[in-house]
Amino acid sequence: MVLEVFPHEHEVTVPLVPEDLRLATERRVVERLPVAAEQLRAWLPIHTYPVSAGVKGGFAGSVAMAVLACAYGVLRVGSIWYPINLLAAAVYAQSLKLEPAQLYSFHADSFVIALGLHGLVSTLVGLLYGAMLPMFPRRPIVLGGLIAPVLWSGLLYTMLGLLNPLLASHIDWLWFMASQVAFGVVAGLVVVRQSRMPTRENLSFALRAGVEAPGIIPPRGSGEKRP
Repeated sequence: MVLEVFPHEHEVTVPLVPEDLRLATERRVVERLPVAAEQLRAWLPIHTYPVSAGVKGGFAGSVAMAVLACAYGVLRVGSIWYPINLLAAAVYAQSLKLEPAQLYSFHADSFVIALGLHGLVSTLVGLLYGAMLPMFPRRPIVLGGLIAPVLWSGLLYTMLGLLNPLLASHIDWLWFMASQVAFGVVAGLVVVRQSRMPTRENLSFALRAGVEAPGIIPPRGSGEKRP
């Protein structure tokens, strides 16, 4: 009624009686809520490789690539230092200013630059392989060892021809592509031999944070210690 609240509020006092409510169950074990794979969020890939797999693949691929590049230097121009000096020239223009005879000799500065650049790029590409290969479950080596190196070599051929024609003129692109393929095949083989683990993006925040949540955390064994 309107007169219950106007012009003054009408108050009713209700006594509060506390009640002793106790919940009991006869069950001894808490049931766990199963989470099926299809009930997870659609993050792909579901499984991926650890970071260490990409590092191992990049290191192994860098060794294979270096062996093939140095073999080119010995077989084609008679010097193992020629491909090393060319690699250093990608970031150290002074290497290309050397006389042709000096390109075939050892230079400490060029060697250090080439070694650091080769190791850095190989590690980054290895990490990229570790992240991409699970997305292509069918014949991942074909993609990582053949298709990707060919595309990458074609891209570098176009870019160097525009940015640094002098450096591009010193590169044997067939041997360069063969070195890229060797890197891709070896790195891919090493990566796919590593154990994959489920991506944590598919898990809830409680699982990723390690929160004790009945229904989603599997029961511990009798002798297992809590963190």
